[in-house]
Amino acid sequence: MRGKLIALERQITECTRCPRLVEYRERVAVEKRRAFRDQEYWGRPVPAFGDPNAEILIIGLAPAAHGANRTGRMFTGDRSGDFLYRALYSVGLASQPESVSIGDGLKLKNVFITAAARCAPPDNKPTPAEIQNCRPYLALELELLKTVRVVVALGRIAFDDYLTLLRIRGDIERRSDFVFAHNRLHDFGESRPKLISSYHPSQQNTSTGKLSFEMLRDVFVQAQGLVDPAKSG
Repeated sequence: MRGKLIALERQITECTRCPRLVEYRERVAVEKRRAFRDQEYWGRPVPAFGDPNAEILIIGLAPAAHGANRTGRMFTGDRSGDFLYRALYSVGLASQPESVSIGDGLKLKNVFITAAARCAPPDNKPTPAEIQNCRPYLALELELLKTVRVVVALGRIAFDDYLTLLRIRGDIERRSDFVFAHNRLHDFGESRPKLISSYHPSQQNTSTGKLSFEMLRDVFVQAQGLVDPAKSG
């Protein structure tokens, strides 16, 4: 299983399905941001990463242009990642509270992180067609991650993408039966992973107070409680 997952992530890094995203991610990698002008950007689709035996799967939106598109690792090197990893660390799901580069030693514990779109999109807004192009990768990851018991969808787009996949697979009849809200639990029965919807830790949400550190931490406290009742509360 681990070998197949590694092979899939390598396949993802070579994807060229979305011309708009290919052009944008590569252009950003050449133009760079002034603060990172001496760094070599990743500039390709960003693979998922984490514990291949994880019980908790986190689905984000897409790599940030000067974050994961620069570092090559999900939620690494930007303020959204700073917020997310601090929350994961606070509940024991990450080995350190920040992630600045792919070689900084960060290890995830019982967590695997992926995204609805694997390439940095202009204005952080992938199109529906671009998300659809990436959906087969998420479907394959879910097949290979046999131990996942809880899915955390960060933001409405990740939430809708996961529900769309469940509908395609025949696990649910309608997406509209499930309403997005922060830290809301959605149950699909004992044989399927539970879903927790959460606001995305974007700078827009965190700087305005829509999402506080405590609110995001509570999401992962709930996720941990679902996989290990001894850690609830």
